[in-house]
Amino acid sequence: MAGSSRLDAKVPSGPLDKKWSQYRSTVPLVNPANKRRIEIVVIGTGLAGASAAASLAEMGYKVKAFCFQDSPRRAHSIAAQGGINAAKNYQNDGDSVYRLFYDTIKGGDYRAREANVHRLAEVSGNIIDQCVAQGVPFAREYGGLLSNRSFGGTQVQRTFYAAGQTGQQLLLGAYSALERQVGMGTVTMYNRHEMMEVVIIDGKCRGVIARNLITGELERHFGHAVLIASGGYGNVFYLSTNAMGSNVTAAWKAHKKGAFFGNPCFTQIHPTCIPVSGDHQSKLTLMSESLRNDGRIWVPKKKDDNRAPGDIPEDERDYYLERRYPAFGNLVPRDIASRAAKERCDAGYGVGTSKLAVYLDYAAAIDRYGHGEANKNNVHNPSKEDIIKWGKAVVKEKYGNLFDMYKQITGEDPYEVPMRIYPAVHYTMGGLWVDYNLMTTVPGLYALGEANFSDHGANRLGASALMQGLADGYFVIPYTIGAYLSNEIRTPAIPTTHEAFVEAEKSVAGRINTLLNIKGSTSPEMFHRRLGKIMWDKCGMARNRHGLESAIQEIRALRREFWTDVRVMGEAKEFNPELDKASRVADFLELGELMCIDALNREESCGGHFREEHQTEEGEALRDDEHFTFVSAWEYIKESDWELHKEELVYENIKIAQRSYK
Repeated sequence: MAGSSRLDAKVPSGPLDKKWSQYRSTVPLVNPANKRRIEIVVIGTGLAGASAAASLAEMGYKVKAFCFQDSPRRAHSIAAQGGINAAKNYQNDGDSVYRLFYDTIKGGDYRAREANVHRLAEVSGNIIDQCVAQGVPFAREYGGLLSNRSFGGTQVQRTFYAAGQTGQQLLLGAYSALERQVGMGTVTMYNRHEMMEVVIIDGKCRGVIARNLITGELERHFGHAVLIASGGYGNVFYLSTNAMGSNVTAAWKAHKKGAFFGNPCFTQIHPTCIPVSGDHQSKLTLMSESLRNDGRIWVPKKKDDNRAPGDIPEDERDYYLERRYPAFGNLVPRDIASRAAKERCDAGYGVGTSKLAVYLDYAAAIDRYGHGEANKNNVHNPSKEDIIKWGKAVVKEKYGNLFDMYKQITGEDPYEVPMRIYPAVHYTMGGLWVDYNLMTTVPGLYALGEANFSDHGANRLGASALMQGLADGYFVIPYTIGAYLSNEIRTPAIPTTHEAFVEAEKSVAGRINTLLNIKGSTSPEMFHRRLGKIMWDKCGMARNRHGLESAIQEIRALRREFWTDVRVMGEAKEFNPELDKASRVADFLELGELMCIDALNREESCGGHFREEHQTEEGEALRDDEHFTFVSAWEYIKESDWELHKEELVYENIKIAQRSYK
């Protein structure tokens, strides 16, 4: 299969385990005096953006960092709960850099680039050391060593965690590093600003147009390079576990200016979310995958069983993941666990009033931990009450904040009754196509973290998002950006009066005025909700040709309606969340169409992309390695028109096989 001549992944030559070290030894450098003259724009201040901005500023570059929140501390990375993967082998259970690399490739259903994934595994251990040095309070064992737990898709314990607040603690570490640079004057921070356009001069990215979300003013900002670290696009589905402000705008504007979009249909459905409770909801709540480490998932063996879970005897419970996947049990990858839950519910075994839920039960874990504590205390005949008390205390120490959150939202005590969970949109493996340097197809424009496609293939393993974000920011981009900037040291700062900046600002202003002047009858929120329903119903956990073809036409019709009937209140030059929402929904409407086109084109099932026409007799994803072992990289041509470019994926170090977790 031939790849596109327009795509050069720039993967270094040599053995896989030597590529990154040899690259670092030979990559061009920028001397300290020249770094002080080079300006870099960073869009987004989550884990990827904050770590990149802090690292580049520490190296001597002049950095401008942008976030649409009131503080970098409000970035969506803070919502990550369960942990961060790293190949430290603290448990002496057989982990290694290669095993982390292999698990990630396999978990992604063999649709990721080998070189990028191996580099990620190589630097993973450094991330933990970096975060510990910053004071991140990882959980520790009695002797003081960092603790680990298991996550889906692995048979080792490699996930480092800080209770159920890992993302928050890691972000505080990156935020502290960023604010140190702000205090030193090497980073200029632009809170409440949203990137609205990329500025291209002579074929290179030279800055952005940003909107001050408080005043409504448009601003021009030059940069020798621009880094997009704005997260994923899961909110195209309307209901997701993403923060409500999360959007695709920065990445989408880059895409429409020439950056190819990779694998847009690869979206991840998280199996461990609190089920939808009604039409009033505007977001869903994630319960950490770490809960599958100790919890057991089950449904009644009897259809439409309305008994309370405590009234259902053990022999009338179907622990379906343990039954179907004995080798991994409840720790199968997210895509498999999600489809299995959907299958059980669709077959009539769902629980709760909606019947769109399964149980996540901690009774066995409480009992196991209680007996362990009894042994520690030399209590040989403990009472049942003592067992439960001690077991609950251990569970509380590990997962207490998650249990409290569940009780606060549902009114049910998960220490006493099983949680009810159901899959929901959580993460996007697709994103801007990048090469080994993390550069897009536009010179000088980079994408980091969830904003790029590079490391997770068709399915991300749990606890790998934080790993990738910090790897890109702390340990990859500080090296790779030198390959480009070493040739830019003679480029002076381009005045923002340049005609390219002027035209870009005019384009943004025109789009804003168009939105304000439509003066239709329907709110941006309603259009977003309608788009989300189309996407979830026809491009969600399961897809088929008829549904995708229908979705494309429905989205096109909805987009036409949006541009004739949306009503945006307020004015341009003021604080106007409705305008912000409308602009983001407009981008989602275009992205949703491309996602469906990509899903329709990929005539196979792999990872989170499940085409009903392509499945095994047992209902598992059926890949077509002969025809689809490539990255789909889409080039924007014009409205509803994209050209597909293919990056062939070559596996020299891993034998491609049908995924099995049995």
